[in-house]
Amino acid sequence: MTDTTAASGAAGILAVDIGGTGLKCAVIDDHGTMISERERVDTPHPCHPEALLDAYAGMAAKHPAFDRIAIGFPGVVREGKVLTAPNLGTELWAGFALADAMAARLKAPARLINDAEMQGYGIVSGKGLEMVMTLGTGCGTAVFRDGELMPHMELAHHPVHDNLTYDEYLGVAAYEAHGKKHWNHHVQRVIELLYVLLHYDHLYLGGGNAKHVEIELPANVSLASNDAGLTGGAALWRKG
Repeated sequence: MTDTTAASGAAGILAVDIGGTGLKCAVIDDHGTMISERERVDTPHPCHPEALLDAYAGMAAKHPAFDRIAIGFPGVVREGKVLTAPNLGTELWAGFALADAMAARLKAPARLINDAEMQGYGIVSGKGLEMVMTLGTGCGTAVFRDGELMPHMELAHHPVHDNLTYDEYLGVAAYEAHGKKHWNHHVQRVIELLYVLLHYDHLYLGGGNAKHVEIELPANVSLASNDAGLTGGAALWRKG
């Protein structure tokens, strides 16, 4: 078993990608390159904070040494604390100081950001207005201007069609209920709506369900690697 304490000389960052269906982590370097294999376990349900911390303590023990932690969380977060956790249970998570709790449990300082925003840091080119939309259990979004993260918009819970939110329109439940073809029509509609809203220079589609996108994408829309949900964690520590 590998010692995961903040050992002298350890340069790795433990990147933590929390999802509604899967918990993932890997150790990355300061440039976001993976220096360990990605590990995944199913998200426990109900997902109490202690259950999540137990899961990551078990996974982290199998990885090379790290001296920092970067956490991507599926909800609104601010100053190291969770405000909402729609796919994990906001009633369980609201106000929970996840960064401090993870740091205490894994013996390394931790920084916390929304999961779509962490993925965006691993994707964007740094030029112009770029948007990331993650398609997974729900739907996450992040907006960057010249590589700088813009204020968080919780579009996941904004109505998009017939009073359905983005989560309900694009999330895994919609995919399973309507099938791939109909779900792809939803994706196409949202791509068009987001362009009207933001006139983005580029939109990146990520998340576990991006692999199901089969429509012809505009020139300024592309699929992105799901590993960016981990590799983007390096940027949390480059940002001071």
